[in-house]
Amino acid sequence: GDAIADQLSVGVTRGHPAAETDGIGVIAVSIVSHGHGAMVTRLVGQLLACPEVAQIIVTRNVPEPTRFVGEGKVDVVENLLPKGFGANHNAAFRRCRAPFYCVLNPDIELQGNPFPDLLAQAGRTGGAVTAPLIVAPDGTVEDSARRFPTLLTLARKALGGPDGRYFIDSGQQTQAVDWVAGMFMLFASSDYAKLGGFDERYFLYYEDVDLCARAWRAGMRVVVVPAVSAVHDARRDSHRSFRHMRWHLASMLRFLASGLGSR
Repeated sequence: GDAIADQLSVGVTRGHPAAETDGIGVIAVSIVSHGHGAMVTRLVGQLLACPEVAQIIVTRNVPEPTRFVGEGKVDVVENLLPKGFGANHNAAFRRCRAPFYCVLNPDIELQGNPFPDLLAQAGRTGGAVTAPLIVAPDGTVEDSARRFPTLLTLARKALGGPDGRYFIDSGQQTQAVDWVAGMFMLFASSDYAKLGGFDERYFLYYEDVDLCARAWRAGMRVVVVPAVSAVHDARRDSHRSFRHMRWHLASMLRFLASGLGSR
């Protein structure tokens, strides 16, 4: 894991889509709503103010009456039955008409426009997955970038040891990390397609870990850009719900069995 956090190459990466765009109208954003209503409406409004965003795909995983302004850019998908995280975002990607694809949680709030810096750093580093710093509503940095879990590190965490997070703050340079949380991930669409998107065998949890591990295995980079941040109002369902805890454990065991995180 630590070997991944190498020095990033300097200079624009040849052939990367971000190195060849003016940034206007180049991103399709996917948001999945589970009855989030007002949160999604607020986020869509923030995204519509970003010139880089060409398309917003909102998937209603459960029925809700939300309406959106800017409907020329907003594509609403109504699920007949609820789908998992990966299945929803993979289905949204099939509607993507842009060279970049951004996965966003509905409980993310933008702080200004993060996309110019994210695109610039994706172009400079060749990042297949690029993410901002994620902060809580009180401004504290969340644990959204971590090292790949192993049986040993999980055992240490269970005993009160380190949880594998990278300690990053806004004053640091862009850096490579093992994986970033699926609450905010910006992809070159061509890279997302090469990776086959999220593994839909993970119904909930660890889809992001798995995708980042496969990206590294394919010679692609995962980077965090601390110069930009977004606010996340965390909802730790796995800490409260037996069903979510069961999904979390099942996904963790699947990832450990895959061997993708071992280096």
